Amino acid sequence: MTYTPPSAEQAFALKISASIEELATSERFAAASADMVDAIVEGVGQFAAGEFAPLSRVGDTQGARMIDGVVTLPAGYAEAYRAYVEQGWNAVSGPEHFGGQGLPFSLAACVLESLGTANMAFSLLPMLTVGAIEAIEKHGSDEQRAMYLAKLVSGEWPGTMNLTEPQAGSDVGALRTTATPIEEGEHTGKYLIKGTKIFITWGEHELADNIVHLVLARTPGAPAGSRGISLFIVPRFHVGADGSIGAANDVKAVSLEHKLGIHASPTCVMSYGDHDDCVGELIGAENEGLKCMFTMMNSARINVGAQGVMVAEAALQHAVAYAQGRVQSSRAGSPDKTPVAIIEHPDVRRMVLRMRALTEGARALLYYTCGQVDRAALGDEAAKARADLLVPLIKAWGTDAGCEVASLGVQIHGGMGFIEETGAAQHYRDARITPIYEGTNGIQAADLVTRKLGMENGGVLAALMAEIARDAGEERGLSALAADCAAVGEWMRDSASLDDKLAGSVPFQTMCAVAVAGWQLLRQSRAAGTAGGALAKTKPVVARWFLDHLVPEAAGLKASATAGAALLYALDSESLAS
Repeated sequence: MTYTPPSAEQAFALKISASIEELATSERFAAASADMVDAIVEGVGQFAAGEFAPLSRVGDTQGARMIDGVVTLPAGYAEAYRAYVEQGWNAVSGPEHFGGQGLPFSLAACVLESLGTANMAFSLLPMLTVGAIEAIEKHGSDEQRAMYLAKLVSGEWPGTMNLTEPQAGSDVGALRTTATPIEEGEHTGKYLIKGTKIFITWGEHELADNIVHLVLARTPGAPAGSRGISLFIVPRFHVGADGSIGAANDVKAVSLEHKLGIHASPTCVMSYGDHDDCVGELIGAENEGLKCMFTMMNSARINVGAQGVMVAEAALQHAVAYAQGRVQSSRAGSPDKTPVAIIEHPDVRRMVLRMRALTEGARALLYYTCGQVDRAALGDEAAKARADLLVPLIKAWGTDAGCEVASLGVQIHGGMGFIEETGAAQHYRDARITPIYEGTNGIQAADLVTRKLGMENGGVLAALMAEIARDAGEERGLSALAADCAAVGEWMRDSASLDDKLAGSVPFQTMCAVAVAGWQLLRQSRAAGTAGGALAKTKPVVARWFLDHLVPEAAGLKASATAGAALLYALDSESLAS
């Protein structure tokens, strides 16, 4: 795939939606000067285009393979990852004390966006390391931070999350992996880990000298359910007190999943303790694994939402290039019957504009969310609450948008989009996992209406929607959508049953996400005149399309959001399935 970094779009979204210039006025993020931001945005775009993008197609066609128990990647992946580490891209937002640059999370999200647009499957490797860094930094001991963080921050050792088990799925409270205290010998005070984990992204590979697995397990006598899970560091190879790599730990990948997409990302079935000698270290206190896990999970959910932006941008670029080069039929109503490029036809124009509006809207929501995360890191409690509210919106709507844009990309290619050789199908296949993992989009919606709506007795959502309505000005459709979001939220919180809330949660989530994305695109449109260049011309049109087409669609979901659950249960399960 040919990849052109959308650097101007990214820098503009960082400036307007993340308000990164304001972040740079703080002591903590003072290094995020305009020159630094531009250098990172442009530099990682060039790196992604040069190192990651050329491997995307071979990664899809050859994929990760397991041969005699060894997981291998196509030629070029090891070299590209080594260059990524050596150039310091993994360390952008890492803690300075452990070798990071201490820059805003928003900039780290931009790094991942460029890498993932160039090669989505490959970008999953550094993405998960972010969660491991956050979990160990926040919950680990001083010794654990000293032993692992520098290597994780640099990317020299990547990290993984090991949550899911065959019988548990999204219900982590049903896990059976055990952690038994070691009471004598060189590993006294640590734990023997035993169990099986599935769907472990980049769980095994040879791109790095070591892999740091974060594993959920139960200690003896732990309470049932999610209250009884703990989190453990389980390195692929034992690490000496001096940081040196020792013997292999008793952990291995026993198979790779054969997936619809993201073929270059080895999704592993991991076995811990086959020989009763898998050693792990507890992070935090026993039975606090859920709290530690959510430190990882919130970061992962934002970055999965970013994957919606990644795959959308990739599919958009691919489709536009095809539409510009594919000549077919004359322009409808034109006296000149000479065939034209299909991008001249109204329906193709409609699809391209919709793809752009969804992509740029999702990016605006992403960087607005990241900006709130950065303000929370500075101690802004209101921003922290708003970021918590936004996480399910960017994860769910961002990935839904990615799927729709990828599907439209196939449609623009016509029959050739259904043929693997054109590459359009890869984006469609890669995109489909994103609404599923790190908590399905239905789980995100349930989180929104059961947990996030109750924050400050509804005040967090109400304040956000009130701000959108005020700022919308003469954009009556947007202000009306924000008012509807506030009204539905109030009904769900004060009047609806739990079933009613859950029944309407997905359309409500879409309404809220579109309201925030539309607001941020409106802000970008207003500022585009001073940006100059192509943005001054394109941004107002794309924003106008979003406000005139996507906002009314979202407003139409109010009836579904408030319909209640009665019809869902009008048939018993047997009748529903007949």
